[in-house]
Amino acid sequence: MTLRVLVTNDDGIAAPGIQALARAAVDRGLDVVVAAPLEEASGTSASMSAVESEGHVVVNDHPLPELPGVPAFGVGGSPGFIALIAVHGAFGPPPSVVLSGINRGANAGRAVLHSGTVGAAFTAAANGCRAMAVSLDVLSAGEATAASGGAAVAAAARVRDAERHWATAALVALDLLPRLTAGPVESVLNVNAPDLPPARLRGVRRGSLASFGQVQMTVAESGHGYVRTSLEEPGQSVQPGTDLALLAEGYASVTAIRAVTEVTDIDLSGLGAPVGSGG
Repeated sequence: MTLRVLVTNDDGIAAPGIQALARAAVDRGLDVVVAAPLEEASGTSASMSAVESEGHVVVNDHPLPELPGVPAFGVGGSPGFIALIAVHGAFGPPPSVVLSGINRGANAGRAVLHSGTVGAAFTAAANGCRAMAVSLDVLSAGEATAASGGAAVAAAARVRDAERHWATAALVALDLLPRLTAGPVESVLNVNAPDLPPARLRGVRRGSLASFGQVQMTVAESGHGYVRTSLEEPGQSVQPGTDLALLAEGYASVTAIRAVTEVTDIDLSGLGAPVGSGG
């Protein structure tokens, strides 16, 4: 039976990364459907936002030029919302796997919590569908910080998209697919690849989550009625063996992660006493 795959992202249906990932899935003989936000939805985590018109969520046919015959849709919703409605049959038969990406920029460290790319994968996994988040490390920390300074800089970075090695991340992701399908459904594989041609990739390694992302948000200024934020480099050395360290060394990194799990190391015993009794 052919594996059915939903390819989504948070960069938008027109982003080059999603076409590369869908192409790689089609080339492996998978049954592919593409559905992604009409507009960029980066940083939305697993939010359930959607745009409605006359009581209906906006869903537009959006054929991909390089993938004739592959159904593709632009959706007025967040990546998490798209993953959720996909597993309930919004775009045809529910997928067995969700591939989210290829994101423009690494999703590494604990900052994955905020990623729309990872949020779509978390949502799929929480609803019984195996999922993988895939990202390409196209910006250094310094470049990402500079890009936060204005739309013109960010736009200039996107002009270079044609030069990026999307195929490297796509190949790594599809090679990891058997490991994903063999693992527990509630786990997500978070994959990051350096922006290198396949021949220069040093390999694929398991990376632990760094304790920070490539950049961190800080409050640059606050006053009456306003707050101004900015991005800055963490100022900490990268820990060996983490996803960020492996990317810097020319390896692709894969990390198995879970979104919401119950913990048992907090003492919640003796909760039978009435509220306010101090027991």
